[in-house]
Amino acid sequence: MNQKTIVAILSGGLDSSTMLWHLQSIGYHIKEILTFNYGQRHTKEVENAEKIGEIFSSRFYKIDHQIVDITNIGKLIAKGSLTGIDSVPHETYDAESQRITIVPNRNMIFLSIAAGRAISIGANSIGYAAHSSDYSVYPDCRPEFIELMNKTLLEGNLWNPVLLVAPFQHQTKAEVVKRGLKLNVPFEFTWSCYEGQEEPCLECGTCQERTEAFMKNDNRDPALNDEKWKKAIELVKKHVA
Repeated sequence: MNQKTIVAILSGGLDSSTMLWHLQSIGYHIKEILTFNYGQRHTKEVENAEKIGEIFSSRFYKIDHQIVDITNIGKLIAKGSLTGIDSVPHETYDAESQRITIVPNRNMIFLSIAAGRAISIGANSIGYAAHSSDYSVYPDCRPEFIELMNKTLLEGNLWNPVLLVAPFQHQTKAEVVKRGLKLNVPFEFTWSCYEGQEEPCLECGTCQERTEAFMKNDNRDPALNDEKWKKAIELVKKHVA
């Protein structure tokens, strides 16, 4: 078995897309990509994930990309603004109101499925793109959770151990963007917005977090034209003020 084989979870956002390029750059062989359709508010990110997978395959090597339909599970955990009936809050990403975007136990479900898939195809790791800017809202993005999940995966799969690899867990969103820019990740095809319109709303928490991350790198978000970028900056400054 290749010493560094991995199944990567790809949402279609910039964090998981950067993770793909990063894992490839540090010597992992990505055996498969998993993207989950769990009954989320929209499928824009799934569509973008497919595009990202295609670009990766054309630049490096062909990877199987599975869109995993767990919408029946999604019905069981529907709650909040991403899978429930609540509105998406238009506030800064670290505001307490953002907790309404939590989907109960979503990431543990994803990681469990990814671990099972890794074992079935002979991979010894799963890739998870959690980062430190998520700590204030999402408990399952914190190092404590990742450490415990690693222990759980080891004990639960003792004869076929699987390692949870979370390369950005101690990095901020801005640092993830910096890494992605260095690796020429096609950010223009990534999707972060919680709303499912034709274009990003620029006002939800994840849009503002994304804008701020590019601002800190002195770069325009390549997914936005000059006019939209100017508006995005104005909205971030307005909410910070």
